[in-house]
Amino acid sequence: MNFYQFINIIWSRKEVVLWALMVTVITTLTVSLLLPKQYLGTTSIVAEQRSIDPVTGMNLPVQLLPSYMATQVEMISSHHVARKVVDKLKLDQLPELQEDFAKANINGDIRDWIAGILLKKLDIRPSRESSVMQVDFSFTDPQVAADIANAFAAAYIQTTVELRSQPAKLNADWFDTQLAALRDRLENAQSVLSNYQQQHGIIATNDRLDLENSRLADLSRQLVENQARTHELQSKKDLLSTTAQRGGSSGSLPEVVNNPLIQSLKTELARVEANFAELSKRVDVNHPQYRQAQAEMNNLQQKIHAETNMVLNSIGSGAKSSNQLDKLLANALAEQKAKVLGLKQQHDEIAVLNREVENAQRVYDATMQRAVQTRMESEMNQTNISILNPAIPPQKHAKPKLLLNLILSVFLGTMLGVGAALLAELMDRRVRSAFDISELLAIPVFAVVAASTTKPKRITRLFYLGHEN
Repeated sequence: MNFYQFINIIWSRKEVVLWALMVTVITTLTVSLLLPKQYLGTTSIVAEQRSIDPVTGMNLPVQLLPSYMATQVEMISSHHVARKVVDKLKLDQLPELQEDFAKANINGDIRDWIAGILLKKLDIRPSRESSVMQVDFSFTDPQVAADIANAFAAAYIQTTVELRSQPAKLNADWFDTQLAALRDRLENAQSVLSNYQQQHGIIATNDRLDLENSRLADLSRQLVENQARTHELQSKKDLLSTTAQRGGSSGSLPEVVNNPLIQSLKTELARVEANFAELSKRVDVNHPQYRQAQAEMNNLQQKIHAETNMVLNSIGSGAKSSNQLDKLLANALAEQKAKVLGLKQQHDEIAVLNREVENAQRVYDATMQRAVQTRMESEMNQTNISILNPAIPPQKHAKPKLLLNLILSVFLGTMLGVGAALLAELMDRRVRSAFDISELLAIPVFAVVAASTTKPKRITRLFYLGHEN
């Protein structure tokens, strides 16, 4: 079939096309007028994407707009939100809905049934370039349409708050349980540290350890100094013994020479000896002055000898006492070392206990801070969702759209009329031009005898000449 045949068929069957068009348009107009008017309640919602957490003040990763908005659309059109709308408006208590539910004979909750009906009349229109969403709800009553649209927006905001607060509440309860265990651990560590300090009488470990270290250093210094003195006295004692064995005089020893008393006695002896020498030239040995001077000289010599022996004996006794002092200082130093080591061990043990207390305190404080933060998040009723424009009762109905329906009915009626004409032509095929004869019978057409003397139409001549060629 070519275009010329198609035009001929439609022109020949124009009554069918016109009847189909008229029936379609009249039917559409009648249905549009008979259908109940649907009013559209529209609420505008802004889903702001915040980058700062209101509780912690930390920067949050900004969500990708397409996926985030798709998630919000799924949330608004969820059965959970629709059921909240039913509970908020108490739709399950309306008598007409209860009767319809009873007639439907459906097993289940009436609220779920009403929620399903509401979702069928709900339409969500997210914006492609912004965070604004349009919540549309259609109903025969404009006030009800606006109320339900606003109820969906309020239920959606409540759901977002719950979805954020419920996990935070579970986390807060878990943190409370952990805090109790961490508090017991901290108290136990503090109790162990306190008992250890009371058991060993430790108040300030560092001060006591510093004091004992000072004592240890002082004892060590005294021992070194006394050992040097002992070595010196022992050397002098050995020198004195060697001198005595060789028959030498001990008066040349530094301790004897440097002794002030012995030096004064020797000076006095020199003076007395000088007087005695002068007196021995003048008097006889039996003279009383001679005897007196001799006795005085002997007395001084005895004193010098006694003082020298005393000095020599003091060297020996000094060496002996110094040696004993070395032993005492060595014993005291060993005891002090043991005491310092014990204090260091206690210091290390207390340091370990202090670290356990500090660690337990640090973990407890961190957990406490996180628990307080989580508890605040669980009690926070803020959300990044806000209503931009609440729905108001519309003045004009949104459905049915009479003009649009008529335009569509014209298009549909035309298509139906053309289809009906083609179907009628297939059922009753007729020859409508010379071209149909040449095509159906496969023989050439030499001439066309028309009822009128007018020339054939240009389109007929063109198709005919084209066929001959």
